[in-house]
Amino acid sequence: QVQLVESGGGLVQPGGSLRLSCAASGRFFSINVMGWYRQAPGKQRELVADITDSGSTRYADSVKGRFTISRDNAKNTVYLQMNSLKPEDTAVYYCNSRVVVIAGYGYLEVWGQGTLVTVSS
Repeated sequence: QVQLVESGGGLVQPGGSLRLSCAASGRFFSINVMGWYRQAPGKQRELVADITDSGSTRYADSVKGRFTISRDNAKNTVYLQMNSLKPEDTAVYYCNSRVVVIAGYGYLEVWGQGTLVTVSS
């Protein structure tokens, strides 16, 4: 069974920074894509950023220039550095990974439990 464990959420003032981490554990062959989604109250879950195993990244327009996603393949961990945070960044942030459990048999989409980020003065 593959699990994702997130950490790093909390309360921060506008303009502040936070760093989220998500580590994958369990038995699997590889992880193709690791990413972060968020869901604000009353809104749909949306992609924040993701990164492939080769390092290609994509970002939501609303976070470009402020957030940076990175990953450590040796540790099966993905990070999200969030700078210049705004109140509208307040949401539950979920880690997501496309995990290849057995080579050649497609991938399993796995979600973390979510971590709350609150941006408020």
